[in-house]
Amino acid sequence: MIRNYLKVALKVLARRKFFTFISLFGICITLVVLMVVTAILDNALAPHSPETRSDRTLGVYALKMRGPENVQKSEPGYGFLDRYARPLAALPGVERFSIASTSQTAVSFLGGKRIESGLRRTDGEFWQILDFQFLEGGPFTAEAERNAQFVAVINETTRQRFFGGKPALGRTIEVDGQRFRVVGVVRDVPDLRFSSFSDIWVPISTAKSASYKDKWMDSFQALILARGPADLPAIKSEFQARLREAEGHLPDPKNFKTLTGGADTLFEGIVRSNVEELPPGAVRAVMFLLMLLFMLLPTLNLVNINLSRILDRASEIGVRKAFGASSRALVGQFVVENLVLTLIGAVAGLVLASLVLEALNASGLIPYAQLALNFRIFLYGLAMALFFGVLSAVYPAWRMSKLHPVQALRGRSV
Repeated sequence: MIRNYLKVALKVLARRKFFTFISLFGICITLVVLMVVTAILDNALAPHSPETRSDRTLGVYALKMRGPENVQKSEPGYGFLDRYARPLAALPGVERFSIASTSQTAVSFLGGKRIESGLRRTDGEFWQILDFQFLEGGPFTAEAERNAQFVAVINETTRQRFFGGKPALGRTIEVDGQRFRVVGVVRDVPDLRFSSFSDIWVPISTAKSASYKDKWMDSFQALILARGPADLPAIKSEFQARLREAEGHLPDPKNFKTLTGGADTLFEGIVRSNVEELPPGAVRAVMFLLMLLFMLLPTLNLVNINLSRILDRASEIGVRKAFGASSRALVGQFVVENLVLTLIGAVAGLVLASLVLEALNASGLIPYAQLALNFRIFLYGLAMALFFGVLSAVYPAWRMSKLHPVQALRGRSV
């Protein structure tokens, strides 16, 4: 019986090309958008090299100072992190602690050509928290940072730009008017990896000026590697205590009275930096609700199309009922047609999503992007599409199957 249902379904879909195209388009585009957005979020937030320990890593990514008439919000400065966040390293639940700058644009000139690179200044612990894949050499050490040694780790794209892809270990690179000896080459890190992305990494102590050491608000971040996920709440609580202590020593107490921030997971840090008014749980709920609403749009479209398609086939239903077809058989036929339609749309969506992700990776819109299909999310999306597809077919098919054969033959729907 199923075999006959499939044959009829394919013939019906081929005969009614307009309805088929509209339905396939809605299913396909919905899954493509879902897959592309999920791939970007996965590339930014999921555990991928070099951020492989995200389940037990916290960061101090943002600070906000408030006063009666003033608000200042930015990444924290080295001075604040060194004085109030570094003591967290002494907690029994903390395995490692690091301070690093965010990636800033630095300019080099090679053969009269201007080259812009991302430059991040780090300490030695940075390389112990993050899991970079080294192609040559290795990281610089804590001792090299303390002694302000002019050494650098570069990515493979920088090696290609400056040395034509040839071995770079031990060679010199000039960045922002400073010369560094290359001690390591790593694989490119996607721009979406906020805690680790850059083209070039050098010791903090090689900064041109020491003024960074006193700043509370600047362009630094702290990374805290806990011994296990169970230690995260205690670290977060202790950092809040440090913030309360810091409020008594604000650099401009006349204009600023309170200080807010957090030792956050990466997702929490993004929320704090952009929509601080909402807690991370609420943001997750909003994102899930938006996804459901997005899935409902093609579902409603599919319901309307199915109603039109089934009502248009009233005469066919009347003939089949006149020859003894049961309501169950009629409903089964329409459900199978919808399942076939949904599966064809899903396959087309998977292929198109793969092509879109490849195009994004090749376009350079997201530097060093490594976007890939997440089949777990695809299966969730497909399951939802199948569920709504069956749902949208069952009611109109059941309604038409209850018609008297004479009414159906006359093309009536009630």
